Amino acid sequence: MLVSEHPVAAARRSATGLWSLVLAGVLWGTGGPTGSLLAQETGLSPLAVAAYRLAAGGTLVIASLCLTRQPLPRGRRAWARMAVNGLLAAVFQACFFAAVSLTTVSLATLLTIGTSPALVLSAEWTTGRRRVSPRMLATVALAVSGLALLVGTPPGGLTATSVLAGAGFALLSAAGFATMTFIGTRPVAGLHDLTATGVSFAIGAAVLAPAATVTSGMDFVPTPASVGLLLLLGTAPTAVAYALYFRGLRTTPASTAALIALLEPLVATLLATLFLGDRLGSTGLIGAGLITTAIVLNTRSTHH
Repeated sequence: MLVSEHPVAAARRSATGLWSLVLAGVLWGTGGPTGSLLAQETGLSPLAVAAYRLAAGGTLVIASLCLTRQPLPRGRRAWARMAVNGLLAAVFQACFFAAVSLTTVSLATLLTIGTSPALVLSAEWTTGRRRVSPRMLATVALAVSGLALLVGTPPGGLTATSVLAGAGFALLSAAGFATMTFIGTRPVAGLHDLTATGVSFAIGAAVLAPAATVTSGMDFVPTPASVGLLLLLGTAPTAVAYALYFRGLRTTPASTAALIALLEPLVATLLATLFLGDRLGSTGLIGAGLITTAIVLNTRSTHH
């Protein structure tokens, strides 16, 4: 006989999941500035930084699992999930940086992060996992509008070919992230969030590293600053953030999680304004307010 979970316990798990997603989004926001500083310090290409990010995050998690003597999962489903997540991580990281190289950071961010909630919501509606209400559609539209205002208008000088190619890569990146989010709401029995994160990123790094080596190289001179930045990049916005994200997906609809991920460009923009000398105009402030409002409205409706 199945015993249903107590309503209070279920509500507590739901709230914990939401806060895990919020914290993941905030930590992701530190990844952009940290990766930018690492690239400046080492001269590495964005693709190489992405490969090192996954490698550092995966290595740190696996090392902690070994130190605490946590056994690796043995089931076929667990290893299949980790392999798929690793490939998806490599795809959306590589495609995002390809979009950046063909267009701009702002345009690539707008198309990738802005498209993800719509893709996940469409998948949920198609598979019958969630009824798409007018309020949910309005919330997504509000968030994407805020993101458009936050990132601003891309500078001129881009050719139609580069914009179309960059948009294609950005949409592939969004599809990779959306797919990982969608399947993450169906956890695999016996697969711990931290284990899934570490092994998946090790697989993703193994896919990205050869591509980075062939195209731009991965050599750099290790200094205290570069090693420190690499460890920081592999820890907070990678290992910890994704472990929290996978944990939050257990109790939160995928479309809600994808919308909360909009915290990443919001936090990254604020950090760049505070520490990297970027300027945030009135339009950007309005966009930041719209994103924050959309996330608050969505999380409140999900929790209640």
